[in-house]
Amino acid sequence: MPYSLEQKFKALCQITRAAHFEWRQTFIAMNPGADPKEAVLKYWEIVGHDTAKAYIKQIDPQKPIVPQLAKAIVDSSLAMGETARIIPGGSDNELHFEHQDCPWLKWHQRYDAADEDRPGCDKWLETLINDISKEFGVKLIFETLSSLPDGQDTCERVLRQVD
Repeated sequence: MPYSLEQKFKALCQITRAAHFEWRQTFIAMNPGADPKEAVLKYWEIVGHDTAKAYIKQIDPQKPIVPQLAKAIVDSSLAMGETARIIPGGSDNELHFEHQDCPWLKWHQRYDAADEDRPGCDKWLETLINDISKEFGVKLIFETLSSLPDGQDTCERVLRQVD
């Protein structure tokens, strides 16, 4: 029976997540006694640089950056099967967004690596936000207000332009 495009895409997202953890297992096997967290954070830094390149192409510098970046983050999350949204009521210089569910956490738990989940997300966000700040000559920061890996109901972050 042929698979729909949506079924294929969902499978591809799962394959991508599996590949990340297979890569992590390879690192552990090749580096006995090494803490994989450092390598994982470097991985997410590299992903953050690549993500920033993609987002920069979508951002119109003549419009407020924060709403465009928050939308790009949420849209990417939704495309990958995560449950995310921009929380209404923000401004052009400050928006909150949240994830109510994230398959990455489940994968981290499956591989006994839950302590790498939030630091990896934070490294990814920090890197892409810094790259976008440099590209557009603004100062963007984020703050994590709640976190699924920390046992809370959502991952809520606030994105701010502070200059």
